[in-house]
Amino acid sequence: MDKLKMHSPDLTQQNIDKLLELFPNCKTEKQDDNGNLSIAVDFDLLKQELSKNIVEGPKERYQLNWPGKKEALLTANAPIAKTLRPCREESVDFDTTENLFIEGDNLDALKLLQETYLGKVKMIYIDPPYNTGKDFIYADNFSESTDEYLQGSGQKDDEGNRLIANTDSNGRFHSDWLSMMYSRLRLARILLSDDGVVFISIDDNEGANLKKVCDEIFGESCFVSDLCIVNNLKGRNDKKHMATANERLLMYVRSESFNEYGLDLPESFIKDYKFEDETGKYRLIELRKRGGADTRVERPNMYYPFFMNPGDGSLSLELSGAHSITVLPTKSDGTHGRWRWGKDTALKNINELVARKVNNLDKYNVYEKDYLETKGELKRIKPKSVWSGADYSTDTATKNYRALMGKIDFNNPKPVPMIEDLVTYASDTNCNHIIMDFFSGSGTTAHAIFSRNAFDGGARRFIMVQLQENIEKVEKAYTEGYRVISDVTKERIRRAGKKIKEENPEATNLDTGFRVLKIDSSNMNDVHYTPDTVSKDDLFNQVEHIKSDRTSEDLLFQVMLDWGVDLSLPISKETIEGKEVYFVNDDDQAPCDLVACFEKGIDEPLIKALAAKEPLRVVFRDDGFASDSLKINVEQIFKQLAPATDIKVI
Repeated sequence: MDKLKMHSPDLTQQNIDKLLELFPNCKTEKQDDNGNLSIAVDFDLLKQELSKNIVEGPKERYQLNWPGKKEALLTANAPIAKTLRPCREESVDFDTTENLFIEGDNLDALKLLQETYLGKVKMIYIDPPYNTGKDFIYADNFSESTDEYLQGSGQKDDEGNRLIANTDSNGRFHSDWLSMMYSRLRLARILLSDDGVVFISIDDNEGANLKKVCDEIFGESCFVSDLCIVNNLKGRNDKKHMATANERLLMYVRSESFNEYGLDLPESFIKDYKFEDETGKYRLIELRKRGGADTRVERPNMYYPFFMNPGDGSLSLELSGAHSITVLPTKSDGTHGRWRWGKDTALKNINELVARKVNNLDKYNVYEKDYLETKGELKRIKPKSVWSGADYSTDTATKNYRALMGKIDFNNPKPVPMIEDLVTYASDTNCNHIIMDFFSGSGTTAHAIFSRNAFDGGARRFIMVQLQENIEKVEKAYTEGYRVISDVTKERIRRAGKKIKEENPEATNLDTGFRVLKIDSSNMNDVHYTPDTVSKDDLFNQVEHIKSDRTSEDLLFQVMLDWGVDLSLPISKETIEGKEVYFVNDDDQAPCDLVACFEKGIDEPLIKALAAKEPLRVVFRDDGFASDSLKINVEQIFKQLAPATDIKVI
């Protein structure tokens, strides 16, 4: 039986393996300081393999660089020996919810989620520190080797905090911020689905640098927009030279496969749909092109005649007895214009076109019927590159936050309607899409998902990540009993879920719960990862490879992480043959995703009972079997009763 590795993926090694599979001639060996040899890539030879010309040395090229960039890449790729420990007492509807709240360093969280959520996240929204000179940023440790990082717990300051102040007097002011963002965005991109999208709030302090970093990570061709979010109509008069009235929102897609779903049609637009036929209400949109490139000379293939029936205004592309009046795209000055559609598109949609007389003159124009509803659903519209209005203002967001949270303060929470619009635009109502925010802050993203699902009956789910960042003693939240920001975030999500459920009693299937998972050191003792470093004197003290303070449910979640099993799946527990057994997604309609038993003294009747259920996966403790002979026979028993089951031990 194979053992689970019990640590996050080593992305560097995965990349090396892929390269050497493509270019086996670039395989070489390197020697470390202790004289040990390991497989490596001959990068000079690889450069030549990827070039049509002779490579003689480094050349100048267009790129963004800063001190620490290579270290940030190394840190992003290095594996970690950590896990997620479930916390039922801080969760809401732990056994039934599909939402996850991860408490801890977001770099660690992104690494731990690589196996399970690779290419599965539809939308990511983050509101990172803006690096104004007053922000705190993550203190990533870039000095360790990959092997050291695997064992380490990350850098902290003298007081044990995971964040450090990044003042503008810091000699690495921009570099430290860029390194923090670079490593996290690289990992975030891997989690995005092919039709996924990422939105990043930022202001002008690092906006230009962030766009260059995103161009490198996501690709310039995947850049969609630098949206302007007007969040203070009056402007901030304390700013130098210009009263700043907006923030920025960068949008990148994962690939050309991105699916968008549009925004709800505003109530003020509905009054324009004043016509109606057997299909429904509609408005008229002129088919003649206006604005740039609107002449026959510029697009001659889009200048052609329609033939109108004067009785009902219907149109044809062929002259006939009923359709006898010619209608051309003539501009107001009498010159030849052109249509917005080519002839093939017009023919395909001819029933959605109608002619109307212009201002009671003996002149006609062609209009497209734009219907209010399609297949019973209200029309959606494309968002503009500038978002403004009271719903997007910081003042309104703060008032709404305080109405929910009272004295538990939070500086500059994001507006729920803004995030709700992003969720509406980027995710489908019926697809159970995953939305992620790994700088969760006040919890606005989770609140917005609850709100949108309540409105349209959606099944979207979230993964929120927030560090246990200390709250200053002078803040109101501290006097209310809160010591870390993640506790405030969880409380906001609890209150938002309760309020939305009370306001929408008809939404019986609305999921407003969340599973709290806390990042911690591995459940395995150090001997599991570094057996060679254990001395003879310590050997008997470390025979037990699982830490004594860890529960069976702790072990279950680390196994789920390692095996790539969705962390939001339902979990049940049964006693079989006197042993505690966990079942993950035990559905009568399909094989159980995972069966786990971490008890000792496992005997043959239990093995046969579990094999009879034919799960997809089963896991035991390596030292959990009643005898060595039974451990050897486990695979044979499953081969007879459940040949498709994958069996592993920890």
